[in-house]
Amino acid sequence: MSIDTTVKDDRSPAADPSPAPPQPRRTLAARLRGMNSFDTVSLLLAGVLVVLVCFPLVRVVINMFYKDGRFTLEAIQRTLAIEDLGKLIIDTVLVVMASSLLAVVIGFLLAWANTRTDAKFGVLNEVFPYLPFLLPPIAGAVGWTMLLSPQAGLLNSWLRDLLGLIGVQLESGPFDINSWYGLILVYTFYAVPYVYMNVSAAMQSLDSSLEEASRISGASALTTLRRVTLPALAPAIGAGFLLCTWFGFGMFSIAQIIGTPAGIDMIPVRIVRLLTFTYPPDEDLAIGLSAIVVLFVGLSYYVQYRILRNSRFGSIGGKATHHTVTKLGIWRPVVRGAVLLYVGVSTVLPMFALFIVSLNGYWTANIQWDSLSLDAFRVALVDDPKTREAFANSMTLGLVGGVIGITVAAMVSLYIAQHRSRMTLGLDAAIKLPASISNMVIAVGILLLLARPPFSLGGTWLILLIGYLALYLPQASIAADAAVATIGKELGEASEVSGARKWKTFRRVFLPLMLPGLVGGFALLFVRIIGDLTASAILSGTNNVVVGFRILEVFNGGSYALLAALASTLVLVTAVILVAVLWLSKRMGVARSRR
Repeated sequence: MSIDTTVKDDRSPAADPSPAPPQPRRTLAARLRGMNSFDTVSLLLAGVLVVLVCFPLVRVVINMFYKDGRFTLEAIQRTLAIEDLGKLIIDTVLVVMASSLLAVVIGFLLAWANTRTDAKFGVLNEVFPYLPFLLPPIAGAVGWTMLLSPQAGLLNSWLRDLLGLIGVQLESGPFDINSWYGLILVYTFYAVPYVYMNVSAAMQSLDSSLEEASRISGASALTTLRRVTLPALAPAIGAGFLLCTWFGFGMFSIAQIIGTPAGIDMIPVRIVRLLTFTYPPDEDLAIGLSAIVVLFVGLSYYVQYRILRNSRFGSIGGKATHHTVTKLGIWRPVVRGAVLLYVGVSTVLPMFALFIVSLNGYWTANIQWDSLSLDAFRVALVDDPKTREAFANSMTLGLVGGVIGITVAAMVSLYIAQHRSRMTLGLDAAIKLPASISNMVIAVGILLLLARPPFSLGGTWLILLIGYLALYLPQASIAADAAVATIGKELGEASEVSGARKWKTFRRVFLPLMLPGLVGGFALLFVRIIGDLTASAILSGTNNVVVGFRILEVFNGGSYALLAALASTLVLVTAVILVAVLWLSKRMGVARSRR
């Protein structure tokens, strides 16, 4: 007995075969009390973003199922009863998917040429892929129409003259911008920067030693690309593709100006017509068509979520990364020529058309080179105080909205990445929800919610800022997600073990590493805000006119020279600011790396 008692008493608790009692789950209130100040602020900001971007949709969502105080499916039934609904969906999906896939390929190649080869042009090459964003979509579509209109297109006219020298006589063409290839081409040009800004930032953070190890192990370049590079860049590529689909399903001006004359029906155009060119506005059909957009964009978001959850990608660890520059040899001028050709076709040509038309004073294939003048610029910028005010308002809104949007998105994305749960994933989905709804519907919801009492913000500067943030925060969130995804947990843990608080860790560790992606996100927000057309048309008033609204007024008036002058000035101003931001961020990065 004594032996048994001794053995029983001397057994250590670790040897007890009985299972340990389950630990009680911490309640939500307990978790909130245990949060530090950084996490608390991040969570509060996430809640504010959800309110900001989701409340304007409450009214339109309620109208989908409730009308005159009763439950109804009339909006859905009327949407499904549209005669050409099948063609409308097929045309939209084909244009968006085709342009998004092309943008992924082109954006990846541009990022590779700029970050991993000796063919880059330095700071100029960093700006080139963003140049299509400097043209407002409505002005870019007009520029391409001026170039490739079958009869009066400048480029078509010059090509016909060249073909005439070798005996080929054409009455029109040879190209027609109002076609499937023309519409997909312009969509692709505007979608490429979404891919480039995410992939290039990820390539700068990816340690090329992983690829070198694969090549040393005997893997071919194609195998290394498929098994190492692409999985490591999967979050950035997925984010770029997701942004492309969001852009495509929400774009109105390009589809209207180029697609409608070609007989290509797009859902965004139909929604705008139902809300602005139908009296009274048919909100039921507009909301029903937006629900269809939600399904397709939701599928793209699910693909991006699966990529991030799979976790088969690289992240920045505690060691410094290095990049091996690929020597292209005789292919260097070829790659450089391809980059220059892309920049020339995607950006320089439509810009050139806009500048020439504005200097010529009217749109014609026969340019009077000896009579070019700046009269259109003088009328637009000197003689018109309304235009000067519009530029000042847009620049201020772009800077303030860009800084606020990307900073808040960075904090929220970092918090969500570090605290994966159903609640945080729900917050993330809610913040990105407006991207799957037509911009026109969101703008109408904001107007109905904030322009009337008790807020009475109609016609103010604040309602525009809120509207822009609600529309473009999803894009900032995606850019911040891609920047956060490349940062491993080791650096933050090492900082905290060293005694640094969360705020200092965010400022001294996470923010510098996220800077390349965040700068791209800021540039995206800035350009989208100052060139916005949809929200500006609804939320801008006589006391807070902005460039987008002014361009819409000029476009409706049919003055192509004045429109070209406004768009050209906007390109110059935004180009200067964008180059300054990229240059400053690069200098800050170099200074931090030296310290």
